[in-house]
Amino acid sequence: MRLSGKLGQEQIVFALAVLLCLVFSVTLPGFLTGNNILNLLRSVSILGILGIAMGIVVIGRGIDLSLVSLMAISVGWMLNMAGSGMPLPMALMLALGFSLLVGAINGWLVAYAEIPAIFATLAMGTLIYGFGRYFLIDLEVAYLQGSAEVLSWIGQGSLLGVPVPIYAFALICALGHLFLRYAVAGRYLRAVGDNLAAARITGLPARPVIVQQYVISALIGFCAGIVTAAAVSSMNTRLALSTYVYDVILVVVLGGIGLSGGRGGIRNVIVGTLLIGVLLNGMTILNIQYTLQSVIKGSLLLLAIVADSLLNPRDEQTAQQGDI
Repeated sequence: MRLSGKLGQEQIVFALAVLLCLVFSVTLPGFLTGNNILNLLRSVSILGILGIAMGIVVIGRGIDLSLVSLMAISVGWMLNMAGSGMPLPMALMLALGFSLLVGAINGWLVAYAEIPAIFATLAMGTLIYGFGRYFLIDLEVAYLQGSAEVLSWIGQGSLLGVPVPIYAFALICALGHLFLRYAVAGRYLRAVGDNLAAARITGLPARPVIVQQYVISALIGFCAGIVTAAAVSSMNTRLALSTYVYDVILVVVLGGIGLSGGRGGIRNVIVGTLLIGVLLNGMTILNIQYTLQSVIKGSLLLLAIVADSLLNPRDEQTAQQGDI
């Protein structure tokens, strides 16, 4: 049982982020400038948006390994249709409908077919990439052109001197918090993630709630894809084959959302995104190689988990719930 007054993983990770800020501000000239802070936040805003999607699924005791693949293919298809002359609203509706359909299928596989989420979504991610590249998208990279050019402001514009992607991240954070905190469906999701058997006994619609969380993940992932495509004026479908989805999981777990479900919230994703943003920005300024960056990120994740285990030991029942 967690005792009051003890530090949780969220507080530990936030303290690490503050410590890194202090170290970088002393050792790296220009780190604390307004432009660099805005660039830092802008660079991790898309990762944070995807973290919200993944966080909601993990709180429901699931995982969505198809998130990045679905984002890349659905948005790439939308850009392809818009570039071919289709009106943007129709292209958006078709691509969004496709994304939501895949999310619902993911949820059905987990909730009704009772396939473990890690296997269902891993297979779906591979299937979606192959299906999209063979049937929907001719080229590996879909460009922002035709009627889709109006979306460029979402990724490249600014409002009151603040890049629009930061506003997008803040908006989705606010909506996610309101959903988990005040919506009945959000409370059901947390209850199902905390204890599926108890939720069923009390009469909660457990299976529809599980389907719902994957649909929400697909919706937020599509929004993240729009911001991504608008920011770089394209969508590279090979993103589906990258390790980007594991960066998303890193943000979620590092922030303190437990993989055993039912614990954590949007604030945890924000904290995890903040630490990763500060870390990546500092390592970029220091020109640290990518492979060494991976070692540093993995080490910090391990440190945060070990520190949380020492400061907040779990009882036997909680430990068993977290077993894979």
